Amino acid sequence: MNPYVRRPDEGEALWFLGNLVTIKIAGEQTRGRVTVAEFVNPAGFAPPLHRHLDEDEMFYLLSGSVRIRCDDVVFEAGPGDFVHLPVGHPHTFVVGPDEPLRVLQITTPAGFERFAAEVGEPARQRRLPDPGPVDPTTLGHAAARHAIEILGPPPRELSLLNG
Repeated sequence: MNPYVRRPDEGEALWFLGNLVTIKIAGEQTRGRVTVAEFVNPAGFAPPLHRHLDEDEMFYLLSGSVRIRCDDVVFEAGPGDFVHLPVGHPHTFVVGPDEPLRVLQITTPAGFERFAAEVGEPARQRRLPDPGPVDPTTLGHAAARHAIEILGPPPRELSLLNG
């Protein structure tokens, strides 16, 4: 593998659960050690409550705000904050209502990019779409194939994450 620079709009771009995901480096370039992806989550977005069985998941927030729940801990994060969600811990989050959340997601070991590619579709335009419905059964089966357990539905609003 040779060194490279990925410019802001470079990398494999996917629509994944209504989010724009751009893979900056994947397992095939890191001997399976790490995946780094830029996420743009629309305001108000929330993923299902879930846990990763193989991966530590980390986020470096570039813009926007988010409220995160991991186990019974709830906290807010904003630009410049770094968040670590350890392997095996149930978590979810809700993006703030005023603007999209832009983060670098780091997972180790690598592999998250394969889940995003299976569930998502190639992004030909890089503006946020209206997220369409995702079949929970299809999502659950794909997640299981990638060592992710879906534990519950997405929270509907920020207040639902209170303790």
